[in-house]
Amino acid sequence: MFKKILVANRGEIAMRVIRTCKEMGIKTVAVYSTADKDSLPVRFADEAVCIGPPISKQSYLSIPNIMAAAEITNADAIHPGYGFLSENEEFSRVCQKHGIKFIGALPEQIAGMGDKATAKATMIAAGVPCIPGSKGLLKDLNDAKKTAKEIKYPVILKATAGGGGKGMRIVWKEEDIEAAWDSARQEAGAAFGNNGIYMEKFIEEPRHIEIQIAGDQYGNACHLSERDCSIQRRHQKLVEETPSPFMTDELREKMGEAAIKAAKAVKYEGVGTVEFLVDKNRDFYFMEMNTRIQVEHTITEEVIDFDLIKEQILIAAGKPISGKNYFPNMHAIQCRINAEDPFADFRPSPGKITDYHCPGGHGVRIDSHVYSGYTIPTNYDSMISKLIVVAQTREEAILKMKRALDEYIIQGVKTTIPFHQKLMMNEDFQKGNFTTKFMDDFQF
Repeated sequence: MFKKILVANRGEIAMRVIRTCKEMGIKTVAVYSTADKDSLPVRFADEAVCIGPPISKQSYLSIPNIMAAAEITNADAIHPGYGFLSENEEFSRVCQKHGIKFIGALPEQIAGMGDKATAKATMIAAGVPCIPGSKGLLKDLNDAKKTAKEIKYPVILKATAGGGGKGMRIVWKEEDIEAAWDSARQEAGAAFGNNGIYMEKFIEEPRHIEIQIAGDQYGNACHLSERDCSIQRRHQKLVEETPSPFMTDELREKMGEAAIKAAKAVKYEGVGTVEFLVDKNRDFYFMEMNTRIQVEHTITEEVIDFDLIKEQILIAAGKPISGKNYFPNMHAIQCRINAEDPFADFRPSPGKITDYHCPGGHGVRIDSHVYSGYTIPTNYDSMISKLIVVAQTREEAILKMKRALDEYIIQGVKTTIPFHQKLMMNEDFQKGNFTTKFMDDFQF
């Protein structure tokens, strides 16, 4: 087992990793930018090293700075959390080269799943259902037009190196494809330095349902059931829950089997997620594989009583997994509480928190890194916390979330708490009647 783990991240996920390490008797090192010198991870880690100024490229995205911190503190492993360098092939390889265990996927797995066209080809070969589309990257506009005719409109153009909705365009009819092609390539090139584009059939009335997986160094893989992430805005998740209100036992079994096929196809090592789009007929299609821990891993932990960060560490240390598949026996919901103004198109609201009171009670969990007097910096993601509730049924979980939101007091900055309060009162949400397009018509 590792003696000391450096946490190459910040905020609530850094605190989350530090907590599990402490429970496992493992020493921790926090790294921080000057903007985070007063953060809780810096306070609660055994050691802390400043790795640069607030700009991410000079701190949390600086591989040399992080590796230097690991070497001077004699850390024998690095946990990257999510975001930043968590799915960076080079970072995983540099750790490997320096004999420091990267608690995440191997470089070749990150590379193979990070390029979406390659990932799709791998999944097709493994027998995982995929959305009809181009065979790899589109060569040119004529290739795009030809492929669109074959799979029929509507279609969606996607950047192969994409994320967060960038380089993505929906095309409803042939006369619009040229403009969409040009703008998608331009945006992808500017955002990722790679203007490669592929095409898929656009799935109408989709659900975004992901399967949590784990794989060890010996070729074993299992799944830990699903999470419904359909409530999202501009491709950013807002609320997640498990089990999905759209799921059936038959569909869960099929999607779980497909996720395990996906994991075994790349000999996946670590904890990860296979993401699917599920249409109104409950046909499902592979979308992507995230080779890291997810923000929403918390709800899976709550419904199966399982520490996924601990599992990551055990797998990285060479422990075999049980191979057992897990299924939810409770219902959990997570609301992402962000420093944003929902009354002003979710505009970021950084600043100093003047008053902070967390909800509590049975079945209520808060994952956060903030406190009264904490200043939310302008340089990073606006997440303040994750509010998680767990109950026997979905109806009880919604009622518990309403109560917890009412108790949650954050003053000094605008937050998304009012949005979540209104969402919990929404009749369609309460009935489980929603798709990824839910927020397009949500009145707030």
